[in-house]
Amino acid sequence: MEHLEVSHLFAMLVVMLGAAKIGGALAKRIGQAAVLGELVGGVIAGQSGLHLINTSYETIHMLSELGVIILLLAIGLETDLRMLVRVGATSMAVALVGVVLPFGLGYAACRLMGLTDLVAIMAGATLTATSVGITARVLADLERLRDVEGQIILGAAVLDDILGLVVLTVVTGLARGDSVTVLNVATTAGIAFGFLGAVILLGTLLMPWITRATAAIDLPGTATILALIMALGLAWLADRAGSAMILGAFAAGLLLASSPRLHDIEKGITSLGHFFVPLFFVGVGASVDLHALDPATAEGRLALLVGCILCVTGVIGKLFAGYAPFWFKGNKTVIGVGMIPRGEVGLIFAQMGLSTGVFNEGLFTGATLMVLVTTFIAPPLLKCLLSARPSRRTTEPLEPLEPLEGIEDLVTEA
Repeated sequence: MEHLEVSHLFAMLVVMLGAAKIGGALAKRIGQAAVLGELVGGVIAGQSGLHLINTSYETIHMLSELGVIILLLAIGLETDLRMLVRVGATSMAVALVGVVLPFGLGYAACRLMGLTDLVAIMAGATLTATSVGITARVLADLERLRDVEGQIILGAAVLDDILGLVVLTVVTGLARGDSVTVLNVATTAGIAFGFLGAVILLGTLLMPWITRATAAIDLPGTATILALIMALGLAWLADRAGSAMILGAFAAGLLLASSPRLHDIEKGITSLGHFFVPLFFVGVGASVDLHALDPATAEGRLALLVGCILCVTGVIGKLFAGYAPFWFKGNKTVIGVGMIPRGEVGLIFAQMGLSTGVFNEGLFTGATLMVLVTTFIAPPLLKCLLSARPSRRTTEPLEPLEPLEGIEDLVTEA
């Protein structure tokens, strides 16, 4: 990667943060998630437009990586493991089908187009996750978080994120050179699940001791810094264990979600995220080369075809996942539509494909096109479906489903 002078870095940060905030504000004005505005702002300011952002600089790459770590830490903080138990078998069925079906459809479609095994696996992986933040924001705006369907969507989306992170870990291992065999996939998945399980188990036992040991440090921002230390440390350990760094950051968020200093942690992480997280999204947008979709070239036609195929399979796979729990008598279409947006996690998958060399610029742009389309269409469809029917709320209290103050803003608006 190229060297970047300090003054040039400052100028580029001005452009990136400005594009993020202006794009995010405009997106919200038309009823869309701010993350889409940040992505489009990056496209306009990057190599597809004004060429004001150059993501080949190592410093920009490192800042974007910090943004990913903070984002996954925030998502972990938002996740309540008890909620996953409460929503039960229905959410589990939706989540499992919502991972397996899109992955299978995407993989099969890419293989039929003549793409390699690894490219097809990575393309299928980009279809697996569901954006918790975007779906939760739409449900909150419509006051439907307490609906039966709302509970199922949120529970399944959280499970999707966990399963999606494991899928990403497996694919990352394959991209490093491991052969695509059942044994290697099972081994890599076992490492990911084992790492996550060990961290949660040991962390749960050690958290009371850590809390007592750090209680005497009475300095401003201590809780936030300790959370960052845990996230960065576990990200490093995950990488050393052969897993994805973001899995470590997510695990840190899960552990800290039960901390007595949670309020201080989420306030600090939200503030940090307002700076770092948009850099990731704008950077991803700036990396998109729309010229790679030029239908006048063979490569452009292939990239455009892949993008369209991923859009179709991505929508169909998640929509049918809503019908997986056949015993559920509610509105299955609402559940399926609520699972469609890929948002920030889909972008992480696409960026991983590019950074590992599995995707070229054309395939990366096609995958990003899928993320854009699925994230754009879900909110208006949800609003249309939910506005046409009365609310069906559950009778039991749902406090664990409430998003944490500030963290929801980070995940959905930053």
